Amino acid sequence: MIWYAIASLTPALLLALACLFGGVWPLTALLSITLLVFTLDRITRRIPARDKTGRGLSLTLAAAHFVLLPLGVWALAGDDLGTTDKVLIFLGLGMFFGQVSNSNAHELIHTSNRWTRRIGTAIYCSLLYGHHVSAHLRVHHIHVATDADPNSARLGEGFYAFALRALRGEFMTGLHAETKHRARGAPLPIWSHPYVAYVAGGALTLGVAAIIGGWGGVFHLLAIALYAQMQLLLSDYVQHYGLRRKPRADGRIEPVGPQHSWNAPQWYSSAMMLNAPRHSDHHMRPARAFPALEVAPDTMPILPRSLPVMAALALVPPIWRRVMDHRVARWQQTA
Repeated sequence: MIWYAIASLTPALLLALACLFGGVWPLTALLSITLLVFTLDRITRRIPARDKTGRGLSLTLAAAHFVLLPLGVWALAGDDLGTTDKVLIFLGLGMFFGQVSNSNAHELIHTSNRWTRRIGTAIYCSLLYGHHVSAHLRVHHIHVATDADPNSARLGEGFYAFALRALRGEFMTGLHAETKHRARGAPLPIWSHPYVAYVAGGALTLGVAAIIGGWGGVFHLLAIALYAQMQLLLSDYVQHYGLRRKPRADGRIEPVGPQHSWNAPQWYSSAMMLNAPRHSDHHMRPARAFPALEVAPDTMPILPRSLPVMAALALVPPIWRRVMDHRVARWQQTA
């Protein structure tokens, strides 16, 4: 577990130092989650799958998230740091929350323990994205690689069009699926609906931001949350772009297989993101803890570069399509 801890906790520690002291720390923190990751990914190394839960690291990262988020709002809304430092801190925080906290929250909401699931939900609520929990569990994992899933990007769809569609679609399909699920049993009070908790959690987060930094705190929280949400959507876009499950002879859609998600085997970025780039295995076995996830290049689509690099490439749709469309076509023909 040591590499997972080093890769995920190092940027958290450096970002905390950046918020507290400025100086060399903002640039160091940003480089730790960009250039350092890119450089170490180029070293050939493999972290073998292990039958461990990684729960201790997940809870540590959750604690780090709930320290770093208010600390970041305080630093950005205050007057102690210069503009350059604040820009660097903002970029670093957005990447950390979108790539590490998101991956950790995703891991937690898939656990069987109710309290760890609630911690994962709280992380999403703090980023004003609580509804993603319902959309992910009740829509994405059921309808992935079909047009019924708003988070499965279509072939030829640019990231910006996808993001606008997914932002709207996630909220509505998650709400519909959650309401339908609740209707199967005995009537429940409206306040127990998960969406009430999502809205309340977001409102509480905004209230804390206002206490910390007034309207400036609210503004910076909104900016950080939006940036983190875009990082999450970039991950979904890259990991499912163009891949589709085919209809069977009986009219039903084929089951989810290894060919329905894009994967990235680079070791350090995978460790930082708790093996989120080993995405096919996760969709086939959602309850499997992150240290046990595997990647098999012979049966799983492999991205030409690491997930963070491909996410950056997705921001330029013409180049993205030139790199990815023929790869999608090859996998769709062989699947």
